Amino acid sequence: MRKLTLTAALCASTMLTAQALAENDHRIVDEPLVLTIHMHWPRAQGYDENYPVERVAREMTGIHLKDATAGRNSTDSNEAMNLLLAKGDMPDIVGGHLIQQPVNQYGPEGAFLPLNDLVEEHAPHIQAFWDSHPGLQEAISSYDGNYYYIPYLPDGEFGRAWYIRQDWLDKLGLEQPTNVDEYYEVLKAFRDQDPNGNGLKDEIPYFARQWEEVNRLLNLWDARSSGSDTYHDFYVNDEGKVVHPYALEAYRDGIAHIAQWYEEGLIDPEIFTRGSSSRDYLLSENLGGSTHDWFASTSGYNQALADKIEGFNFIPFLPPESAGGVRMEEHRRIPIKPDGWAISYTNEHPVETIKYFDFWFTEEGRLLANFGVEGETWDMIDGEPVFKPEVLNSDSPVNSQMYLVGAQIYRGYWQDYRYEWQWTSEPARKGIELYKANDLLIDQFLGVSLNQEEQAVYDKYWPSLRTYMLERQQAWILGTGDVEADWDEYMAQLERMGLSEVLEVMNSAYSRQYAG
Repeated sequence: MRKLTLTAALCASTMLTAQALAENDHRIVDEPLVLTIHMHWPRAQGYDENYPVERVAREMTGIHLKDATAGRNSTDSNEAMNLLLAKGDMPDIVGGHLIQQPVNQYGPEGAFLPLNDLVEEHAPHIQAFWDSHPGLQEAISSYDGNYYYIPYLPDGEFGRAWYIRQDWLDKLGLEQPTNVDEYYEVLKAFRDQDPNGNGLKDEIPYFARQWEEVNRLLNLWDARSSGSDTYHDFYVNDEGKVVHPYALEAYRDGIAHIAQWYEEGLIDPEIFTRGSSSRDYLLSENLGGSTHDWFASTSGYNQALADKIEGFNFIPFLPPESAGGVRMEEHRRIPIKPDGWAISYTNEHPVETIKYFDFWFTEEGRLLANFGVEGETWDMIDGEPVFKPEVLNSDSPVNSQMYLVGAQIYRGYWQDYRYEWQWTSEPARKGIELYKANDLLIDQFLGVSLNQEEQAVYDKYWPSLRTYMLERQQAWILGTGDVEADWDEYMAQLERMGLSEVLEVMNSAYSRQYAG
């Protein structure tokens, strides 16, 4: 009820706030202009024309977005996009989740407008962003050198971290592990020495709410699990070549160790099946010992469970040094998402539309996109946007509250990390500072834009290759195969399935796209 009441209050009072904001010089058109939009993303399958943020933007710019989302009955954004393209009746703006690949594929064929010249001539704030962030425009460009969408641009650097039950370490008289061997000994102690004190051998030393995070353990043996914040992605090696981590010998050795840890009961036996609720369940039942997960949300359990579990203290610690002596954090926030919005070929107002896109990169537009409506969800205090107490103290997460009012949705905008920092707990803040001080982050693979011939090769081979890699990976970890004994045949099978062809087109596209 509290959440609903807050949202209702925002909707009721937004028009007054909008009138005040409209006095700023962001008017794009003299007469109101309606643009249709497809907006399909994980939190909402459609664009709510009554978002408080939309109402204010409408008053400030004169542009009104009207929902025309395809596939509203599906939660699959790719499926919705395919349906939209098949219909052929394109709205003015196509936005939402995972649009980069289809707009880069069909943009050069005429389905979407190239934005290079439009931005240079009519969107000074977007152009200023590209100029101050070299390489990012190239990263989203299609094979013809043009770019066709304005992306959702995350802010901040640190995302996930290694977490451990400090109260369990204290109880067992152990220090935080500093390398892979010490981490192994700590996990064994969690398994054997009853740190939760219930007299049962029920502790789960390592767990993860996304099963893919078990692959993060590969880093401890100098292998990689991904090159970006997308699981199982390619990466660029030290020689500047695009490779896949699951086709390298370091991966073989890492999987062998993970399989050993799983067999010894150091990894959640339900790692592949427990699902996204595993963190809630294993921590609230005082069973989970260590994981790799997001700073802000994971540290929040210290407060949430303080009254239930005496002394509960789940904190970030430095990544253990690998077997080769390397300490690094593989996950980081990627600077560009494949989400955002594009202008379709049917749009009769491309100049007004790109000016509207540019509005969200102005100071006022960026605040609106990140924090909601000033005076309703936040106030400007000493030059800083500060969420109201009722937002920060709500039972509903701040990001969920923002989604309800139309902020933090997958439009093309530049996120402001100050939005998240405000609801990041003190233990998480200390962890972020610890990771920052140790310079742990590594470069990310920002992807490539394949031309038609390259895309055909990729589509022919990669889906089945990826499926095979993950099937073998799970079998090896679960003990229904031996990675070392199976390795030569595994690599031979990857070759038969077209791995070399995929790597060839990936490297061809990479050389073309990043040659400068």
